[in-house]
Amino acid sequence: MLLLRPVRAADLSDLYELSLSTGGGLTTLPADRDVLAAKIALSEASFHSGSDALEDAYYLFALEDLARGKVVGTSGIFASVGQSKPFYSYRILKLTQVSHQPDMKVDTQLLQLVNDYAGATELGTLFLHPDYRKGHAGALLSKARYLMLAAYPGRFSEKIMAEIRGWTDENGQSPFWDAIGRHFFGMDFQEADHINGMGNNQFIADLMPKFPIYTNLLPQEAQDVIGKPHDGARGAVRLLMDEGFRNAGAVDIFDGGPCFEVPRHDIRTLRKARSVRIGAIGTLDVSPGSVSLVAVADMPDFRIIATHMAEMNEEQVAISQEAANALSVKEGDAVLVSPLVNRRKEEPVSQTTTSLE
Repeated sequence: MLLLRPVRAADLSDLYELSLSTGGGLTTLPADRDVLAAKIALSEASFHSGSDALEDAYYLFALEDLARGKVVGTSGIFASVGQSKPFYSYRILKLTQVSHQPDMKVDTQLLQLVNDYAGATELGTLFLHPDYRKGHAGALLSKARYLMLAAYPGRFSEKIMAEIRGWTDENGQSPFWDAIGRHFFGMDFQEADHINGMGNNQFIADLMPKFPIYTNLLPQEAQDVIGKPHDGARGAVRLLMDEGFRNAGAVDIFDGGPCFEVPRHDIRTLRKARSVRIGAIGTLDVSPGSVSLVAVADMPDFRIIATHMAEMNEEQVAISQEAANALSVKEGDAVLVSPLVNRRKEEPVSQTTTSLE
């Protein structure tokens, strides 16, 4: 069984091993032990904090295969971005110019550097080991965070956003970066991506061109990838859209990946979340597809699984002994539950890889 729980200092080696599998581009999971250790420490402090203050809090979850005692995935929540330093993105704008002599109209697309997401909550650090990209693991990683938002609304913003990794070629190069950033900093995308992952990206953001960029002046290959997700991000995009996220008309300043956003109260998994008690533990009488998220919403030990669950009544559910063991619950304990699948027919999420930055 897979258990999603707060990351621990003892997970450092597993996280480093995971970071080597990302292929680059996942800036919040860099292949650097010191940086990862700092992220773990910040996450532990955030989970242990009794305060509802948003600034700089970072909640990093580890997906553990309990049978192996191995961390096989991560997902995270940045409580409030753009507070201590700007959180830049490019807003995609449309400019229409008209001339009556001769009679002509020209529509032009612009990229305007903005800090529109200051104070927003960002979802990120979503990565699942290739061996586990089947079944419910990807959906568990992504959607479990919404139960955290439901349980502790005071810790998060009303606006929830996510940056999707932008398109790169088979060599890991970004046409978007090559057309814009490379000209200002004299470094290729992989080097800029590495610096970004180390947390030293502010000088790049501060020195990016502040005036609007006319996209028709960019090479065609760069224009074609503005707002285009990485091939490995299709599953993550599908999961976001399923929850009610919409394309925000903004892109990442490094690779041109799309930004998605949603008001917190519109997230489907969050809206369907409810508090119940464990009424029974043992053999279940449930249909094969009835899988739910079940969470013990305690801090600092927030724990979530995806499991079959039987409704006993409006206030009680039954779960298996294996599920109870994973969550460390007994009959009478309170849990937070929500359906894992929002679609009428479940779709496998096999492409949830290095998608959310």
